[in-house]
Amino acid sequence: MSHFSKFQCALAAKWPAGLVWAAAWVLMQALESGADLANLALLLVLAAAVAGLWLNVVESVGACALAVLAFNWAFVPPRGTFSVDLRQHAWLLLATLGVGSVVAALMARQRRMAEKAQALADQAQLLRDFNERIVTASPQQTAQWLAQTLTPWVAGTVAVALLDTSADSHFPQSPQIVEGTTSPEEMAYLHECLRSHHPLAVGNWEVHGQHTVALALWGSDAAHGAVLVRAAPGVMLPATTLATVQALCHQTGLHLERLHADEQARQARDQAAQQQLRNTLLAAISHDYRTPLATLIGAATSLQQQSDRLSSTQSQALIAGIISQAQHLSHITDNTLQLARLGHTQVQIRKDWESLDELIASAVARTRHSFAQLRVALRIEAGLPLLRCDAQLVVQLLGNLIDNAIKYGDGSQTVEVVVRRLEGQLLVSVADRGPGIPMAMRERVFLPFERGQSSVSADANRPGVGLGLALCKAIADAHGATLVARPRTRGGTAMECRFPIEAQPPGEATTQPEPI
Repeated sequence: MSHFSKFQCALAAKWPAGLVWAAAWVLMQALESGADLANLALLLVLAAAVAGLWLNVVESVGACALAVLAFNWAFVPPRGTFSVDLRQHAWLLLATLGVGSVVAALMARQRRMAEKAQALADQAQLLRDFNERIVTASPQQTAQWLAQTLTPWVAGTVAVALLDTSADSHFPQSPQIVEGTTSPEEMAYLHECLRSHHPLAVGNWEVHGQHTVALALWGSDAAHGAVLVRAAPGVMLPATTLATVQALCHQTGLHLERLHADEQARQARDQAAQQQLRNTLLAAISHDYRTPLATLIGAATSLQQQSDRLSSTQSQALIAGIISQAQHLSHITDNTLQLARLGHTQVQIRKDWESLDELIASAVARTRHSFAQLRVALRIEAGLPLLRCDAQLVVQLLGNLIDNAIKYGDGSQTVEVVVRRLEGQLLVSVADRGPGIPMAMRERVFLPFERGQSSVSADANRPGVGLGLALCKAIADAHGATLVARPRTRGGTAMECRFPIEAQPPGEATTQPEPI
């Protein structure tokens, strides 16, 4: 845009001030016959005050001086000249010029202050809205919303490039354009902006007739990307707009830095948890796997070396011990592998529509291989909906809960199982009459390798590594269910698992309980 065109645009923005002065002049012409010079001069002061709403200080004072000269020429005798015959006329002109200039300057100054205050308020509101929008946004969403926010603000186009903060490389990295497009020349400007190592670095260039600005997305001590802002053709971005763009870029850089720090902290926590799990698992294997393995080796060695001196009863006892210890090791291994699988963040479980009473029957049948005297007091509400789940995992969950109830029960191998609908959920409760779980342990028992207090029964003293309830919790979480331990009024503990009821498939009948 040429200087003459810019001058025309500036004049176009001042036309209300010219209209005010023209109206004042017409009014003075109309009132000339019935008003003295002092009253007419007051109209000049009023016009100077009103015109100050559109003019700056220099323009307001200059307009007031020209108006006083014109007033002297047109209204002060002798008319048509700039001379003044009477002393009071000279004082009137000087007073009008002084008062009009002061009033005009004050109005222009107040207007400028009001514009600055409004600009600051608009900037603060823009920053608040942007901050609320990106508080939970990913880096790509943040870049998209930054471009959407800046585009109308600068009345141009915006491109956003982000650095790959996860890459293990030295600065400077190559920024990746994630929003908008850039030319090779503009990409070079972004590289130059990132190499400046200054948090408030701003580059200004003219690219194909457009005022182009590059700003780095700085956090507290490093850049996380850059923004390229192109103004409308022929338009220079004002300093106030650049300050707002700079504040938005800095806010974006701080948000990206927080996301990066959160990701690093999460990875550090995951690594620490994995290391702790490995250490605990090694300790558990070295302690709890050693006893059954020693029993297996001892029994097998006795059968091999002393088979001719052992009675049939002794041989059967050794074989039964081998089978029992092998089943126990298999149970621990299954729990360990399933817990490791479900602990993976990207695990996918296969769900299908299942009947809860059938799943309970399968879990009881599996548990009876280890506890032949198992008795189940079963209460299943009629007309329950189907459960959408992974049948193998839910059977393992129920089996572990029944096994845990026997292990920490009263020694009678009697377990109570209740299934009913409760508050839009399917409640499965596996209860015992053991000593119960202390309040301080009711949440810790679901952690890996945490074991409750054993009951007085002989079966409760069998070895274990504390993975059963941890696996139950993981299976419940994978199905969107909750698992809690609740004390019973007459002693014992009830493990309550609540599964969400999903919309039933068409044409499927509800389940009917069967005795176990």
